[in-house]
Amino acid sequence: MPEGPEIRRAADDLERALRLAPIDTVFFAFDQLRPFAERLHGRSVTAVDTRGKAMLIRFDNRLSIYSHNQLYGRWYVRKANSYPRTGRQLRLALHNAHKSALLYSASDIAVLTPAEVRAHPFLTRLGPDVLASDGDAILAQITRSEFRGRRLAALLLDQRFVAGVGNYLRSEILFVARLHPQYRPGDCSPAQLQALADAAVSVAQQSYRHRGVTNDLGDARRRKALGEPFAAYRHWVFARAGRPCRVCGGPIVQDTASSRRIYHCPVCQPVGMPAGRNRRKL
Repeated sequence: MPEGPEIRRAADDLERALRLAPIDTVFFAFDQLRPFAERLHGRSVTAVDTRGKAMLIRFDNRLSIYSHNQLYGRWYVRKANSYPRTGRQLRLALHNAHKSALLYSASDIAVLTPAEVRAHPFLTRLGPDVLASDGDAILAQITRSEFRGRRLAALLLDQRFVAGVGNYLRSEILFVARLHPQYRPGDCSPAQLQALADAAVSVAQQSYRHRGVTNDLGDARRRKALGEPFAAYRHWVFARAGRPCRVCGGPIVQDTASSRRIYHCPVCQPVGMPAGRNRRKL
């Protein structure tokens, strides 16, 4: 599933393309949305916003197209009225005189008024956006009583906690913070909680700015110059089971948490009693 950085980069591409000229053709695959095509014809896109993994394409008549890529959705930006060769099903198409924005495979699409955006059942449950928040906002969320007893491995995937974090960001954030996935916020010292908040922001921002690279940027550049493939230098620990940790050299471990794979370094992220007072055993 695309995570917050990927959705924000897709939104950037859409915004550049769709603001070039008014929309002249709209296609919806779903019958209930087709009446909106006429209302969006000739309108201008004013912004493309993201809320975690959701996207809102905003029009000058105050309507917004809401979409969530879910597991398989994918946006393409193409020359006007051209289509990629793909076995995917086209769900939404927005065309102007210069470009086409095409959403394939996703089924979570709606056209919303401002009031409907404010009341949307998914958007209203989201925590702070990991790409639009600072460390203080994330730290305030971490220290809320409802989250103190939950394992970090599960908590980081809960979009009510922080929006936009998915499976690869989860592993990378915990590694950068040097926290074991089985810790709970209530087990951690203030310094560890601050490290987690700072890592959530810095890792997500780096991934957004550097097209998914969460590893040390200097190391990634060196490995790229040596001819290593993108997957070999992209991450600190994610999808690197059995390979040496880039910090200590020990083997990276793959486990399962919340029914999804997670990676950590047992040396850099030890599972022993966290520092601080009144910690519960793990």
